[in-house]
Amino acid sequence: MFLKLPKDASDELPSRSMVSVEGAFNDVPFVATLEPDGNGGHWLRIDAELGSAVGAVVGETAVLEIAPVAKEPEPKVPQDLQNALAANPKALAVWIATTPLARRDWIQWINTGKKAETRLIRIEKTIDKLASGKKRPCCFDRSGMYDGSMSCPLAESED
Repeated sequence: MFLKLPKDASDELPSRSMVSVEGAFNDVPFVATLEPDGNGGHWLRIDAELGSAVGAVVGETAVLEIAPVAKEPEPKVPQDLQNALAANPKALAVWIATTPLARRDWIQWINTGKKAETRLIRIEKTIDKLASGKKRPCCFDRSGMYDGSMSCPLAESED
C-alpha cells in the first residue's frame, strides 16, 4: 500500500528527493523515508505493520502529520550489498565513514536498476568506487525528475 502526498505537502519538504520524516499517521507515531515520485512530489510506502496499526483502508481519507527527522536513520542494507562490502575491507571502511544519507543514495542507485544484471553491475561499481575512496555515486539523480528512474506506484484498478 502507498500514500501519495498532496503537492502542497511535498512542496513544504526540504528536498525533491528522498526525505526521512517522523510524525503520526492516524495518530500512530512513525518514522519513514518518503520516496520521490519523479515529478517533484513524494509518496510513502505503507508496510503491513503500519497499515494495520493505523487501520489504513485503500480509498479512505487518512490524517498524516510529518516533519523532517532531526537525525537521518540508517538505511536497510540489502544482503547482496552487505556480502560485497564484507568481501572488500577498503570499500567497507569508506562505507562506514560515509553518512547515512550517502549510504541511502548508494542503495537507491543500486535498487533503481530494472534488471538483475544491472543490479550486479551497480554493486560491483559501488564496491570499486568505495574502495577508491569515493563516498557518493556520481551523477545520481536523487529526485528521479531528470532520468525517470523513480515514480510513485500506480493504484490498482477496481475493474
